[in-house]
Amino acid sequence: MKMMTIASGSSGNCTFVGTDNTSILVDVGISKKKIEDGLNQIDLTLKDMDGILITHEHIDHVKAVGVISRKYGIPLYATPETCCEISGMSALGEFDKSLLNPINVDELFNIGDIGVRAHSIWHDAVDPVCYSLYNGGKKVSIATDMGDYDDYIIDALKDSDGLLVEANHDVRMLECGSYPYNLKQRILGKRGHLSNEAGGRLLKALLNEHVKASFIGHLSKENNYPELAYETVKLEIMDNPYTKDVRDFNLRVADRENTSELFEF
Repeated sequence: MKMMTIASGSSGNCTFVGTDNTSILVDVGISKKKIEDGLNQIDLTLKDMDGILITHEHIDHVKAVGVISRKYGIPLYATPETCCEISGMSALGEFDKSLLNPINVDELFNIGDIGVRAHSIWHDAVDPVCYSLYNGGKKVSIATDMGDYDDYIIDALKDSDGLLVEANHDVRMLECGSYPYNLKQRILGKRGHLSNEAGGRLLKALLNEHVKASFIGHLSKENNYPELAYETVKLEIMDNPYTKDVRDFNLRVADRENTSELFEF
């Protein structure tokens, strides 16, 4: 399997996961051009995509759904409630709604030679999910936009070779920042976003001896810094049973503007 982040942050998200035969995007919350430019770096185009997985309907995850659907007709996969929400979003413009494929949470389905399973998460959307993707005994999991996690999430995401976990904000920056009180409470709440510390604890719970890439992503532009997120998460995962050097996990901050390197498992 292969994994690369194209963009990750509060202003837009898109991740590529693929094999030699199948190519998938998880969320398309940035411009079509930016996605195309990212794919070009690994000698792919949007025409090569076999499917788009949608985690939830917020615009930083679905911004390019309309334009990509109109031009390329790529199948879209989301829960029934999310499909319904997306189909009614005027911001996406008109597109062929038959491209929307409803999926069931915790039920394995296939896109080409990649198995996919969605897992329910807490967020202020109609029916948000995270995803695990499988091929040839390898597993990649992508889990952002969640205000909390539990044993169900840990069990769903464990044994992954590649991970993208949320580290959205620094709690002190958020509490002292300019956001209105109700927005701060929303972000800090159970249906909001994981802090750097919480994201680090989740990542630590998911580590194993065969993790080859561990991304922290969906950083807030206003309430976080990449260096701060990295150091906070690094401290959380240092005391683990697998290695004394967290570089062995290829810990990376997923950039909001630039693609990551391509990891192969």
